[in-house]
Amino acid sequence: MTSLYEKIGGQAAVAGVVDDFYKLVLADDTVSSFFVHTDMEKQRRHQTAFISFALGGPQYSGRSMEKAHEGLNLQPQHFDAIAKHLGEAMAAHGVPQEDINTALGHVASLKDAVLYK
Repeated sequence: MTSLYEKIGGQAAVAGVVDDFYKLVLADDTVSSFFVHTDMEKQRRHQTAFISFALGGPQYSGRSMEKAHEGLNLQPQHFDAIAKHLGEAMAAHGVPQEDINTALGHVASLKDAVLYK
């Protein structure tokens, strides 16, 4: 069975989605402040690895979701904005809505691990 990662085009496709995702995130006042002091190249690499894994690609070896979001006190509106931007970025890269819904389902399963930390 082909993974969603392979179906959308693998590493290069995910990297493109992540680039567009961060353009949307950094333009959104709801969430952009969380990235003011972030090394965005490093962040893009981590996010590409994480999203690749979430879509059935290579193993992710970064920090746990709890550790990565510790001290940020993310609220539901922040999580929802991030998920919305990820869906928009995937759509802009031609990912079918059904596959976007599957990917966002994986993201939604992490909500408890990132909120209120």
